[in-house]
Amino acid sequence: MKKENIIYIGIAVVVGLLIGYLIFGGSSNATNETEHDHSAEIASGEMWTCSMHPQIMQPEPGSCPICGMDLIPADSAEEGLMANQIKMSENAMVLAGVETVQVGAAAGGEESIKLSGKVTVNQKSDAVQSAYFDGRIENIFVNFEGEEVKKGQKLATIYAPSLVSAQQELLTAANLRQSQPQLYKAVRNKLKLWKLTDAQIDQIESSGKVQENFPIYANVGGVVSEIMVEEGDYIKTGSPLVKVANLNSVWAIFDAYENQLSLFNEGQMLNVTTTSYPNETFSAQVSFVAPTLNKDTRTLEVRAELDNKKGLLKPGMFVQAEVEVSNAQDESLTIPESAVLWTGKRSLVYVQPDANNSIFEMREVQLGNLRNGSYVVNSGLKSGDLVVAKGTFTVDAAAQLQGKKSMMNQEGEEMQMGHEGHSSMGGTMKMEFSQEVQDEFADLLEVYLDLKDALVTSNREQTQTLAKKGAGMASEIIDMQMDDMGKTHMSKLAEQLTDMASKEDLDGQRDGFVLLSQNMIQIGQQMQSLNTKLYVQHCPMANNDKGANWLSLEEEIRNPYYGDAMLTCGSVVGTID
Repeated sequence: MKKENIIYIGIAVVVGLLIGYLIFGGSSNATNETEHDHSAEIASGEMWTCSMHPQIMQPEPGSCPICGMDLIPADSAEEGLMANQIKMSENAMVLAGVETVQVGAAAGGEESIKLSGKVTVNQKSDAVQSAYFDGRIENIFVNFEGEEVKKGQKLATIYAPSLVSAQQELLTAANLRQSQPQLYKAVRNKLKLWKLTDAQIDQIESSGKVQENFPIYANVGGVVSEIMVEEGDYIKTGSPLVKVANLNSVWAIFDAYENQLSLFNEGQMLNVTTTSYPNETFSAQVSFVAPTLNKDTRTLEVRAELDNKKGLLKPGMFVQAEVEVSNAQDESLTIPESAVLWTGKRSLVYVQPDANNSIFEMREVQLGNLRNGSYVVNSGLKSGDLVVAKGTFTVDAAAQLQGKKSMMNQEGEEMQMGHEGHSSMGGTMKMEFSQEVQDEFADLLEVYLDLKDALVTSNREQTQTLAKKGAGMASEIIDMQMDDMGKTHMSKLAEQLTDMASKEDLDGQRDGFVLLSQNMIQIGQQMQSLNTKLYVQHCPMANNDKGANWLSLEEEIRNPYYGDAMLTCGSVVGTID
């Protein structure tokens, strides 16, 4: 029995030692492994940051000391990139529709350059009907501008005291015609100087009565372009009454760039087209090339004369001219028009140095003429370079958000809006808009602000409706007077609104609102007559934690990217006055 007890005790001791080893030895190993993993994590250099406060950097996960949010891994993908380079994820490139093309040489031979212009009245055939005597306008028989009149048609009647006296003299002289023929002849000549015809003078003689209200007849036929008097007006000799334009021949006025000057000569034939008649081509002959350059737009006026006997071309209509040019002397590099970002004096493109790596590099280029939708590259690129042809604005917007060099930021500093429409960024962007464009943009801005409010309330149906309305308004503005960079931005605005209108889900609409807002801010900064103060607001968590801006009339934050989920997330980063 004692031997059995000893065996039991021995077995218990062995089992106890084994259990103790498994518990304490395993814990020690686990602790060592944990410590090893933690040390490896720190040694790897991984840092953690706050999406709302990117200045927070910690070597381990935890909570943000400012807002209490969970820290996220800091993106180290930007390490080693130059100030003019940006890295985009493959997913971001797909969502933004970024596409590249290879820079190539244009084939020699005949090519064409397109110019935009507007139909105007041919001033050579423009006539002003003037008064030949003093008097008062009794009646006007021309009712509205645009009314067609024929030569000899009655335009108005005038009460002229001097003409009444002259008619009395005529009747008196007619009775003395036999005894004083010279007097009679002098009175008739006096009336002829007032543009009365022999038939009118003979009618006065034969009737023996004085006409108090004398008719004015059109000297030329055409279309009334301006009525310059009203009934009851007192006029003097030489006062303009009606302006009549003969539209059988019209002018097309084009703006050619300085580097296109050598392409145009008087007598040169152009092929002119218009969107009103897409299947018709009109022949025009260059009749005038301006001797001076517009110092503001750096363009030259080229005037061409068109035959318009069919009356198809109306003054104010937009037209395009195509000029054939020879490119046989050498092969030149070309890039698509959509690849170019204009910043006033600079022309920028984004190049992908390595086709297997989604790194893009901003590069300044010198461009030549625009031919068939492509610019000739004078310097800055070489054959074989990959250039972003679609999604260029998206790449540039990503560069701005990351504080990289961009079309508006030459120095690569964090984007900050200034006051009164100015920017504290290193670069400047200047667009030229006519007053008409600025007035229409003010209406479009109201739609944009309503669109922002619809996103705040997460109303996707209203967002879609407003985006469609805004797209139509932006498309109409494109045809108005502005410089090339303004037209490029406004065209992109129309595309962005159209894209938003096609989205039926809030996430897609909010993704489109990121670039739309960026473009609205850039255009809004250039407007000189916005009768309101706008707040530029920023949410650091929007756009997949890259941050995004928007415009608001109120200083109080109402976040369109998250709505009720994070209604007050964001801050004011600038104003546009």
